[in-house]
Amino acid sequence: METTLHRRLGVPGIVFMVIAAAAPITVVAANFPIIISVSGSLGAPLMILAATVILLLFSVGYAWMTPRVPDAGAFYSYVHRGLGRRAGLGTAAIALLCYLLLTVSMTCYLGVQAGNLLELWTGAQAPWWSISALMIVIVGLLGYRDIELSAKVLGIVLVLEVVAVIAIDLGVLASGRELTAAPFDPTEALSGAPGLGLLFAFLGFFGFEATAVFRNEARDPERTVPRATYIAVVSVGALYLVSSWLIIAGLGGEQAITTSTEHPDRAVIALAGEVIAPIAADIVQVLVVTSMFACMLAFHNIVARYLFTLGQRGVLPKRLSDVHPKHRAPSRASLWVSGLTASVVLVSAAIGLDPVLQIYTWYSGAGAVGVIWMMALTSLAVLSFGVKRRGRPGEAPSAWVVSASVLGGIGLLLVLGISLWNLPFLVGGTVPAIVWGAVLLGVFAGGLLLPRRDGAAAEQAPAVPEPAQR
Repeated sequence: METTLHRRLGVPGIVFMVIAAAAPITVVAANFPIIISVSGSLGAPLMILAATVILLLFSVGYAWMTPRVPDAGAFYSYVHRGLGRRAGLGTAAIALLCYLLLTVSMTCYLGVQAGNLLELWTGAQAPWWSISALMIVIVGLLGYRDIELSAKVLGIVLVLEVVAVIAIDLGVLASGRELTAAPFDPTEALSGAPGLGLLFAFLGFFGFEATAVFRNEARDPERTVPRATYIAVVSVGALYLVSSWLIIAGLGGEQAITTSTEHPDRAVIALAGEVIAPIAADIVQVLVVTSMFACMLAFHNIVARYLFTLGQRGVLPKRLSDVHPKHRAPSRASLWVSGLTASVVLVSAAIGLDPVLQIYTWYSGAGAVGVIWMMALTSLAVLSFGVKRRGRPGEAPSAWVVSASVLGGIGLLLVLGISLWNLPFLVGGTVPAIVWGAVLLGVFAGGLLLPRRDGAAAEQAPAVPEPAQR
């Protein structure tokens, strides 16, 4: 049985994989109006800038640890190295749950949006779960094969998304709408409910943190992963910053708050039809669907790599680390992800949960809190890992790495506090918030007790980089 994955991914491939998970056109069309609406202000650009700065600071320590953690466990591996095996296992359990929840939430929402598009074009109606089932099959087939196939699909979709966002931006500029500096006024950003605005701005970046998950398939992971991480954060942040400012201008400045509150699902799509051409609104609707598909595929691949790594390290059954002899991909782990996704979707549909108001809202809300929790833990792990290496020439972190990790960790703890405070809003009420909080804590605690299934070699692998593969 093969044990080595294909090392074919370069910086562009990994960037495509992780930015596709962030789903830029979906963020612009759906999240931007939510940020404006829930914050009650025009400060979205500054909120996005704050999120970008926090994530860049986090990325400094994240990138510094990359050559020192020679496997693809990402959050799990980093926390394991910095805070110990038990904390790492708890993080692994949370990672599996949260990324699976994000995969399922996007699968169900995709079923609804694709169904709406199908009805618009043909008049035919199909149950959302039947379309979601089809998407699980397609994503499963792509995930089963070489990672390059997924990267190519995601690359095509991502390019179309970015072109559409830039077209809307240029359309606003060409339309002669008044550009206002109000969105960059700190007093404007701090008015209303800035915490909620920052939280939703932060959620627009989800997926970038998975760069390290693909290190086993990167040609030169010590260089590729850090570069891909910085490129992903900076490019997404710049795109969102400029686009949010122009979207606000396109929606009429102060009128943007009212429009976003009354029509959060249609505001940007309608704007595209106005500033480009009427057909542009239909094109953006199609791209929102393809964006959700790309997001679903990206999260599927992330979960598969977590299962693969945990199988390699003896935490989960060893067979999960099998590599397909032809595709040189974690095909068995991918099949398990397809099965788990299908099972959760089936149960959720069978008990009558609404695919958007309950499945998407609850699952993505809980998953988001879990990811922020893991990022805060990882910042702490970077600092702890650095302390252990003080006095070792060339291995101790620089003052810049330490400072950035501290500041990034403080920022992440702030966002985590905001997330927990607003968990009832994210998951649809106080009772669901208590339930999901208990689930997240229970899964983390359960992960602390996970047994080691085989020899200690995998768990105690030396923290030195493997030779670069070119």
